[in-house]
Amino acid sequence: MSNLINHVIKRTMSSGSVINHVTIIGAGLMGSGIAQVAATSGHRVTMVELDEKLLDKARKGIEKSLERVGKKQFKDEESKITGFVKESMNRISGSTDLSTVVKDTDIVIEAIVENLEVKQKLFSSIDSVAKPSTIFASNTSSIPINEIAKGTQRLDRFCGLHFFNPVPVMKLLEVVRTPETSDATYTTAMDFGKKLGKTCITCKDTPGFVVNRLLVPYMAEAVRMLERGDATARDIDIAMKLGAGYPMGPFELSDYVGIDTTQKIMGIWHKIYPDNPLFEPIPMLNKLVEEGKFGMKSGEGFYSYKK
Repeated sequence: MSNLINHVIKRTMSSGSVINHVTIIGAGLMGSGIAQVAATSGHRVTMVELDEKLLDKARKGIEKSLERVGKKQFKDEESKITGFVKESMNRISGSTDLSTVVKDTDIVIEAIVENLEVKQKLFSSIDSVAKPSTIFASNTSSIPINEIAKGTQRLDRFCGLHFFNPVPVMKLLEVVRTPETSDATYTTAMDFGKKLGKTCITCKDTPGFVVNRLLVPYMAEAVRMLERGDATARDIDIAMKLGAGYPMGPFELSDYVGIDTTQKIMGIWHKIYPDNPLFEPIPMLNKLVEEGKFGMKSGEGFYSYKK
């Protein structure tokens, strides 16, 4: 009998729970994208921002994105498109009162500035306010999850949910599990991701997880090749597209992602792992950032995008 009881208890602890109310902190490009996919998959969503102006901007962006999705899904059936947009938007609310919102939510997803201290302070401030069962998750692309979680008392209910930009389009979700993440939290996070329509993979709490851990050093090595004069940026891009079958070359990708973003990620990793040569600062990358050449968003990077 005791073995049966222990089996039932163990199964209950690892079965996870259902996510109904999702709170997203930060309604920028990533946060609003996460809000959109959560709403269209039937979740109640609350976006939290610093002021109403930012929330209004996010709402308008989501509405336009939903209209594009609706047109693809329902073609010329205007009533269905309108209904789809309205139903999805009705599931999304906004707030500037973080402490009040997190009192009644099943999961908090952070999508704010890529700064360890800021993230730690944020989660620490809501740890005692949120329900004991609430899961905390970070959308960070470069900072160790365990470091972010240190300011809380819920290491077992903390994980990484790394979405990709643009969130409504990209199918992958990296579910990052630390050594302290419980089976129940992990199971709930995986089930939540699948309900969002994402293909979920599991990875340990390592630098850059899977995608960025491979992608950033690849882009960095391409810049080093350019610095040495091994080949031009254009020829390196052509080589990787036609020789390796990549949809974009490393310099095209760097300009798309943002050269400043790549530099910031490498800077974070170099600080944490100073002896790893893959994360060494690159003079050419630093120079482009100093000159304000961030890629497509600034009009110039490795290539020019000015009309």
